[in-house]
Formats: sequence, structure tokens, C-alpha cells
Amino acid sequence: MELQKFSYDNRMTRNFAIATIVWGVVGLLAGLLIALQIFIPAMNFGLEFTTFGRTRPVHTNAVIFAFVGNAIFTAVYYSLQRLLKTRMYSETLSKIHFWGWQAIIVAAAVSLLSGFTVGKEYAELEWPIDIAITLVWVIFGWNMCGTILQRRTSHIYVSIWFYIATWVTVAVLHIFNSLAVPVSFMKSYTLYAGVQDALVQWWYGHNAVAFFLTTPFLGLMYYFVPKVSGRPVYSYKLSIVHFWSLIFLYIWAGPHHLLYSSLPDWLQALGTTFSVMLIAPSWGGMINGLLTLRGAWDKVRRDPILKMFVVGITAYGMSTFEGPMLSFKTVNAISHFTDWTIGHVHIGALGWNGMLTFGMIYWLVPRLYNTKLYSVKLANIHFWLATLAIVFYAVPLYIGGITQALMWKQFTPDGFLKYPNFLETVAQLIPMYTIRAFGGALYVAGFLILVFNIVKTIQAGSFVAEEEAQAPALHSESEMKTQSETWHRFLERKPIRFLIFATIAILIGGVVEVIPTYLIKSNIPTITSVKPYTPLELQGRDIYVKEGCYNCHSQMVRPFRSETERYGEYSKAGESVYDHPFQYGSKRTGPDLAREGVKTGKLYKPNAWHYNHFIDPQKMNEASIMPKYPWLAQKEIDIQSTPAKIRAMKVLGVPYPDNYEQQAIADLKAQADSIAKDLGANGIQTDSNREIIALIAYIQRLGVDISNKPVKK
Repeated sequence: MELQKFSYDNRMTRNFAIATIVWGVVGLLAGLLIALQIFIPAMNFGLEFTTFGRTRPVHTNAVIFAFVGNAIFTAVYYSLQRLLKTRMYSETLSKIHFWGWQAIIVAAAVSLLSGFTVGKEYAELEWPIDIAITLVWVIFGWNMCGTILQRRTSHIYVSIWFYIATWVTVAVLHIFNSLAVPVSFMKSYTLYAGVQDALVQWWYGHNAVAFFLTTPFLGLMYYFVPKVSGRPVYSYKLSIVHFWSLIFLYIWAGPHHLLYSSLPDWLQALGTTFSVMLIAPSWGGMINGLLTLRGAWDKVRRDPILKMFVVGITAYGMSTFEGPMLSFKTVNAISHFTDWTIGHVHIGALGWNGMLTFGMIYWLVPRLYNTKLYSVKLANIHFWLATLAIVFYAVPLYIGGITQALMWKQFTPDGFLKYPNFLETVAQLIPMYTIRAFGGALYVAGFLILVFNIVKTIQAGSFVAEEEAQAPALHSESEMKTQSETWHRFLERKPIRFLIFATIAILIGGVVEVIPTYLIKSNIPTITSVKPYTPLELQGRDIYVKEGCYNCHSQMVRPFRSETERYGEYSKAGESVYDHPFQYGSKRTGPDLAREGVKTGKLYKPNAWHYNHFIDPQKMNEASIMPKYPWLAQKEIDIQSTPAKIRAMKVLGVPYPDNYEQQAIADLKAQADSIAKDLGANGIQTDSNREIIALIAYIQRLGVDISNKPVKK
């Protein structure tokens, strides 16, 4: 058969690889900064743009979408061409994809530090950036699908199955979770509210982990582990079972992030059931990856790249066993809202994503530059530093998480909370946070060694922009067929049908879980006493979101005696029907705020207390690790945006009176004047148009609507 000569384009692979390294430095340094900030408040530097609440989403977005995202594209642009024996479909689309993605990353960092955020974990970016992400993602998919369709191979390899599933699922998740009503150029309110928003967010959030941090890296594993080891994939049949069961089951598991919340019980049960079932396909992938190295263990001992792959795949197995265990309600009752979850997440991020990315870069860059790795010894040092760093990072968080949970739940023999002051539990965690920061510093040090090693490798080589190759062309459909073709081999030579089947597989779970919460009214019962926020409270809530307070505080009292004693009445679904977005939270670095306006059996906190607490938390309690927010007393409320915000809320179904936007500013000023007057009576002189006034109004409103007691402020 006549061979066709062509060349692989290595330019985009190189560009994405360099971007992976650059953004890896940024993301890891941001992570180290917040690891220090969480127990050294002064590390916020007293600046508005560097508080934990603003820096933490920069870290998560930089690691997930910048570091890991660019690593995914590096793997796809390199492996796709070689697996399909063709170059990328369009160099123009490749360039738009690369530069568009980098521009989105920069826009994300600048906007998040500036306080422009939707306030939903892993989906914080405002609507113009969300639209840009959609367009760039479509361009990526267009280029990928075009490349698949012009292939010179009869069937598509397992890595490409995972790339296809990644592309279609991330598109679905991003579009539906990002639906919002714009208020202005960089302000919007999510389409969903309360329980419905929480369900959609964690349908997205959990599956962002599944289909951005997992499935593309499984594709990476299935390509690079055999390449580096020189061994074929252990089991083709296992890869089929692994792929289809994984993408079908994963999409159902999101509700396990909302156990013991006001989410309907049937959804919690579904989330738990499918999370437990996920162990099988996840471990199927781990086994397939590790057993691919059978017969190559001597090479593994000598090769730091393969050692990184082994640790990464093992970390994947550990995370995908621990995740289902954490979805059991009895375990979740202890782990949720604690540092245990943070440790769990970082085993996956540092181990699975980090180690596979490091191994890929060490193997790939020398080949792109036609040279050898500058120093295998340095790569080995990086391996051991990274491995030790993961241990130092995760173990104290597990210990700290269990400590938190036990202290929160402990009662005295007389039936009182043994540690009623939340800061008593925080004080016990400071040593754990210190060790965690040390582990983070080790991981950063290892990555800087990689940077040095790769720079020296590049300097020693010469970039191969066009890599010559040859392969026979496919001339007809009949050439692709094989004797006694199985159903899956049929799908493998029909990529469009493959994409359609994958789309159906990932849509079923989402449809079954999400749609009934809209069609069946009993899922989200309303409470007549719950009213919309006043204009001032709405502005205060937006400031709460802007400052990232949701990163440290939950607003969801679970139905445990320890929580109702500490915080008050447990949370109901109907309480949050006007919350766009929901504010349930996922971590309690500080206490729950769902009943901050009125706490059962507690002294009500006056406006002056909240004012002083925002300005200088350590003045109120020296053990506090909350940063200072002095600018809140200096910056003015954006009063003129109030009518637009009211109109947007009315579009979303919030029952403000007709034409209320015309009265909103007057009502805002009247309530603000009342709070400022009360502060003045307590010796605090401040203008009524300051942001701190609005934030106090919002905090004082929390929990009031379902209180049985009159609230006197």
C-alpha cells in the first residue's frame, strides 16, 4: 500500500507545554500563599486584592483551568496527531484556541482579584468570560473533531474516547451551570436559586473534577504510560468497561456534596448510590494503568518519569476510593465542612494531575527539542520532593479534619457543647496548617526544579516544528471494517456516532436529577415568612460574594444536635429560594452564618460588634484568623446599580412589587441611615453610604425570616 508523507505540527504542543509550566508556577505559588494566609492573617498584606476570599478562587482556577487545562491541551495536541496519523485539522483554529485560552486565564485572574465573581466554586467567572470560554471550547472541539474525521487510521484509540467525552461533557456542564441574567458588564445573577442552584452547581462542580481533572488525564495515561514504558495497554476489554461505566456513573454523583443539607432526600440517596458504584470503573482504570507496567518494574525503578506515573495512578486510585467512602452519610457527617475534604481533593490534584503532568513534560520536551533531558538526577529529586510534599500536605489535613468534626460535636456530661466558641476548634488546627504549608512549599520547590531542568533541556536542543511522518491513506469505508467486528469496534470507526452515544450516556443522570426539582413543586417547598432581600441587604449580599466570604463560611445548618445547639434551627429548602447564587458553602474555616441574624439561646450581636469585627477581627478576638476589611468603611455602595439589580431579580422570579425599582434607592438609603444612626449611638461615626453598612444589613438579616422570636438590633 502506498504511503503518504506528511508532518506533525509541534508548535501548539510546545506552546501549551510552556503555558502549563508558567501557569503551574502561578497556581502553586497562589496555593502556597493561601496556605499561609489561613493561619497568618497578616499574609493578606492588608490589601483589598490579596485577601484569602479573593486569592483562593485565583488558586483553584489557576490550577484547574490554567495548569491542568494547558496540560490537557498539550497531551491532546501531541497524541491526537500521532494516534490518527494526521496533523491537526486547522492551524488557525489551533492558534485561536491557544491564545484565546491564555487570554481567558489572564481575564479570570484579574477579575477575581478585583472582586468580580459569581460566587460558585470552580465557576466563579462572570458572564462575558463564560461566553469566551464557550467560544474557545467550541473552537477546540471543532479542531479536534475535524482532525478525527481526516484520520488515516481505521479506528480511534482509547485515549481519544476520553478526549471526546471530556469535550462534550464539559460543554454541557459549563453552559447549563453558567446560565445567568446580566445586571451590568461584569455583574450577573445565576438563573437558579437556593436548592436548585446548589444541585446544578455540584452537578457541575463534581463533574468538573470528573471530566476536566479525570477523563482527559485517563486519556493521557492510556497514551503516555505505554509510550514511556514500551508496554501495550494491559486490557482492551477493561478499557471499554472502564470508559462507558465511568462516564455514565460519574454524572449522577454530584448530590453527595449536599448530604444532610436541605436537598431532597431522594437526590441525596442517588448521589450516594452512584458514588459508591464509581469505585468499580475508577479502580478498573487504575488497574489497567498499573498493570500496563507489568514486566517493566526494573525500568520503573530507574526512570523518574515512570515513577511519577505510578505515584499519580496510585493517587487516582486512593482518591477514587476515598471519594465514595466520603459519600456515605455516616462518614460525611464527620468529614463535610472540614479540612478532611481539602486533603482528599489535594491527593487527586497534587498526585494524579500533578505527577502525570510532570512525567509527560519530562518525556515530551526532550522530544520536541530533539535532545535528552538535561538531568535525570534532578528529575529524581523532583519526584521525591513531590511525593514527600503530598504526604506532608494531606496527612495534617486529615488529622485536622477529624479533630474539627469531633470538637464541633462533643458535649459535656451535662449536655452542653464542650467547645461552644468556634475559635477553640480553630486554635487546635494551627499546627496542622503549619505542616500543610511546609508540604506546599516542598511541592513548589520540586516544581521549580522542573522549571530549571526543562529550561536547560530547551537550551541544549533545537525545536522540531515539523516532525516528518508517513502512513497509508484510508480510501473507503470497507477498508475500516474488520472481520467479526464487535459493536465497540464499529463505534471506534464511527466517531460521530461515538460522540452521540457518549452524549446520551452523560445526559441521563443530569436529566433524571435536575429536571424533577423544577417540575415537582414538593421538592422545593416555600415558606411564607421568607421575603426577598431589601435593596440594602441585596447590595450587602453582593459585597459578601465579592469578598469571597463563602470560601470560609457556610450557610447551611445540618440537622444534628451539635449544629442546632451551636447555630440554631436547621436549614430548610424554602429559606434560600431568593438566593442567586446559593450560599451553602463547602468549608467552615469560620462558623456557619445561616442564623447570624438571630441565634437561638444566644445574645444578638449588635451592629457595632459587626462593624468592629469587619474592621479588625483580632481586636474582637485575638485568636481570629479572619483578615481585616478596612476598605469596607471607605468604599461607597454602588447605589445607582440598585434598580438594575432589582429588575434582574424580578426577571428571575423574585416577587418584588411592580415598579419597585423606582422606590428601591429611597428604601436603601432609609435602612442605611437607620444602621448608621445606631452605630453613631454606639460611638462609631460613619457615612450611611459605605459598603460596610450594606454588609452589616445582610449579615443581620440571615435567619431572621424563620425566627420565632422578635429580633431587636
